[in-house]
Amino acid sequence: MTLSVVKKMSISQQIDLLSEVKQETIAVLYGGDSAERDVSLKSGKAIAQGLEKSGFNVKLIDTKDVPLTALVDQNIKYVFIALHGRGGEDGCLQGALESLSINYTGSNVLGSALSMDKVRSKQMFKACGIPTAAFTVVAKEDFCELNIDQMLEELGGKVMVKPAHEGSSIGMAMADSPAKLHNALVEAFGFDGDVLVEAWIDGPEFTVAILGDEALPAIHMETPREFYDYEAKYQSTSTQYHCPCGLSAEEEAHIQALSLQAFKATGASGWGRVDLMQDSKGHWQILEVNTVPGMTETSLVPKAAKVHGFTFNELVERIVLLSIS
Repeated sequence: MTLSVVKKMSISQQIDLLSEVKQETIAVLYGGDSAERDVSLKSGKAIAQGLEKSGFNVKLIDTKDVPLTALVDQNIKYVFIALHGRGGEDGCLQGALESLSINYTGSNVLGSALSMDKVRSKQMFKACGIPTAAFTVVAKEDFCELNIDQMLEELGGKVMVKPAHEGSSIGMAMADSPAKLHNALVEAFGFDGDVLVEAWIDGPEFTVAILGDEALPAIHMETPREFYDYEAKYQSTSTQYHCPCGLSAEEEAHIQALSLQAFKATGASGWGRVDLMQDSKGHWQILEVNTVPGMTETSLVPKAAKVHGFTFNELVERIVLLSIS
């Protein structure tokens, strides 16, 4: 269901739909065993609290300890996915829930899998004419035969190295010399067999939250660190978030439209977040699509929703409403 469809529904129809869910138990799946477990634990607890305040019967389930078959045993019909990274955001969980005939929030199997795969999503962006930085892909088995000097030169002399299937900037590093690139690749291969090497973008970073078919106000992130890494996202007290983002209304509308285009290109749906940067020439470059972004009350999507006029409780309720088919 899209947000435009939800908006066309009368208030009484929306209330009736949500009332059906509130008569059941909704499970918030969180934790898991991915590299983003710590973030997921915080997101899940915040989501559960928001749902409870909105009148839902909520059960928190850490998938690291509880098998999915327990959902069937407990007659769970609705799930709010708060699992970040592998096993929760890559289509695996979505496929399992579909096989169990359980409704879940967010993107379907294909949208989740494509969005989680940084290589495939960038290939989709290029195929759809969506601007994204130049890149190459390095497989672990090809590492020994790799001409690092040539690759670095072809990508402009400075690159960002990213494991293909991780989030929260895990395993990412900047490299501006062959030695640094070699070390960054070795580090990234510790997380993934495929690594994305992307031309460095020298400019400000923004993010646009998506709710249904609507882009929420953009956020501009500023950090004194080299880039917006894991520490800048979750540990630093010096990271600044600007919403309103400081762009002109016309420019913000442009990146909102671009973000929606990227979101749809990977088959994402329901809700999520699109990250992008503006390069030194003023051109916008899409970084990636996140289908299960962080959802603590200080995370980016809740920040954008607040400026848009939604409380955190209203936001999680709206996400549930979008997932009801």
